[in-house]
Amino acid sequence: MQKRVFISPKKYIQGAGVLAQLGEEVEKIGKAPLILSDETVWGITGDAVEESFKASNISYSYEEFGGEASVTEIDRLTEVGKENNADVVIGLGGGKTIDTAKAVGDNLDIAVVAAPTTASTDAPTSALSVIYSDEGVFEGYKFYNKNPDLVLIDSKVVVGAPISLLASGMGDAMATLVEAKASQKRNSDTMAGGKATLTGTAIAEKAEEVLFTQGIAAYKAAKEGLVTPQVEAIIETNTLLSGLGFENSGLAAAHAIHNGFTALEGDIHGLTHGQKVAYGVLTQLVLEGYSEMEILPYVEFFEAIDLPTTLEDLHLEDASYEDLVEIGKLATAEGETSHNMNPELTPEQIADAILAVNAMTTA
Repeated sequence: MQKRVFISPKKYIQGAGVLAQLGEEVEKIGKAPLILSDETVWGITGDAVEESFKASNISYSYEEFGGEASVTEIDRLTEVGKENNADVVIGLGGGKTIDTAKAVGDNLDIAVVAAPTTASTDAPTSALSVIYSDEGVFEGYKFYNKNPDLVLIDSKVVVGAPISLLASGMGDAMATLVEAKASQKRNSDTMAGGKATLTGTAIAEKAEEVLFTQGIAAYKAAKEGLVTPQVEAIIETNTLLSGLGFENSGLAAAHAIHNGFTALEGDIHGLTHGQKVAYGVLTQLVLEGYSEMEILPYVEFFEAIDLPTTLEDLHLEDASYEDLVEIGKLATAEGETSHNMNPELTPEQIADAILAVNAMTTA
């Protein structure tokens, strides 16, 4: 039986200053929230969160997030949630904080609130987490029965974050339609657990349209700490359109290649998810046989917002061919999303495509 499936969060709130409504919104969901956040994010947002809960009739528990969305950290924070009798967990911060909060919420069967402080990934809206080892090596995906109960993103906080994070979100979002089209050519299942819906595909198409028409203007404005209509459009694209799009319309090789990059040691680990996905997008387009004329608009867009387009940008200029094959091995491992596009891809084909992108962008 073939079925189409569409899933999404219950509620999405975005705007400058909406962090002040966190307590009020959480009160509608639970009475004993546990907030997970790292030290840096808490230093930036803690006062606003405190004030928001003073205006509500509930108080919260706080626990510092250790930095890695690993089984070890998830288990530790699950125990913290039990000790505090939490009935809602709030992930306040970046993608790994939110992915960890979703895992804790699933373990405890309680409500989940995603409060991203950057627009750097599409993690906040999805019903899955990307799980890493304690050392930061990709291990797999963890799927949940439901999406977050609330996603709340403060645009003013987002533009206060390093501009590279907004650009990273655009790199991640640019993969949405590219991967959706590749996945749907093979009628592959989506992360939502069925075939792509027309709605999911339309959302993926809108994501790419907004990126190409609003992305560079948004990047320039956010660089100055400004919240403009273009910035709001890109925050929504990076978070909501990309999140709903990838989950409901299909993943392919771009994210698998991102996961493959975790096989290597060195400075590449200092790059963000979206920075690595951007190069994965270009590599996938090569693997699919797109012409240079078709690939160049993506290259030019990434260059305009300082995303990696060369091996030097990835700190892999000295990587051996064998290193690139190791990336390919992880990207084509059993269960990887590259199989949605082409289950016959070899590690060597991935390595060759990575080099072909570099040849195109450094010519």
